[in-house]
Amino acid sequence: HKMGHGTEADHGANGAGRVCIIGAGPSGLSMLCWVSKLGREGRRVPEVICYEKQSNWGGHWNNSWRTGLDQFGEPVHGSMYRKLWANAPKECYEYPHFTFLDHFKKSLPSFPPREVMLDYHEARWNKEEVKKFVKFNTAVRDVVYNKSTNNFTVVVKDLVKDEVMQGEEFDYVVIATGHYSTPNVPEFDGLTNFHGRVIHSHDYRNPEEFAGQRLLVIGSSYSAEDIALQSIKYGAESVICSYRTNPMGLVWPKGIEERPLVCNFDGKMATFKDGTSAEIDVVIMCTGYLHNYPFLREDLRLKSPNSFYPPNLYK
Repeated sequence: HKMGHGTEADHGANGAGRVCIIGAGPSGLSMLCWVSKLGREGRRVPEVICYEKQSNWGGHWNNSWRTGLDQFGEPVHGSMYRKLWANAPKECYEYPHFTFLDHFKKSLPSFPPREVMLDYHEARWNKEEVKKFVKFNTAVRDVVYNKSTNNFTVVVKDLVKDEVMQGEEFDYVVIATGHYSTPNVPEFDGLTNFHGRVIHSHDYRNPEEFAGQRLLVIGSSYSAEDIALQSIKYGAESVICSYRTNPMGLVWPKGIEERPLVCNFDGKMATFKDGTSAEIDVVIMCTGYLHNYPFLREDLRLKSPNSFYPPNLYK
């Protein structure tokens, strides 16, 4: 999600100017890696500042036990859980000029755990020495386009000092904050009086806490599949995966089943569209995420459902 102006000759990756990158996850840091590489090659590169509200880099791969709000009262960014493994082949994440084999010096399975993925990313970031560009514990509060000067003013807050800083001007602003942090939480009849626990997968951290419990997982995509399997593996009594459109259709291990979308709750009893019902202890919503950019002015915000090719991506 990039906003800017001018021509490549004036403001491009090889020219002067100032660039603000918001977010020090894989996307934001990939841009920093290229800036670093071009600078080492003697190319003319812009001044770049990257703001990251967490205390360390990695974005979602920077796992945290926290849920809800962090120590500064900021919404917790990460949706990772302790025992997460990559749900797509590592080859899809691989940098062609810095492969897994380059870093680990041996072949790895296609679906590594979170720790291996973070180690791989960090190796590239350390190799390119990009940490010097990042201001950690710094949350962006406002981004405004200045029509008269054809640039942007960015206002940030130093979370450690609890101080909103004076705005700085940039030629380009890159939004690299991801879109898996603001949960999409639908409403269901009777859920207000449900006699159990309700969470979104964004706040799922440890499958072992659900040992011996009957889970209802609402959703039919990667998170639902992974959380159902992990929960059963670590001791959940049973898992019902409730789908809105189509079932996942997998060959499930004992203890996992699929049913149509849940309609309502009464105490601990959940009733589904096919007329069946079941007693539930925990509801885990794997219902996706919303695009949310509260630091952007209305005219700059990307408004789109979660899709591979969002419209209006460049402004």
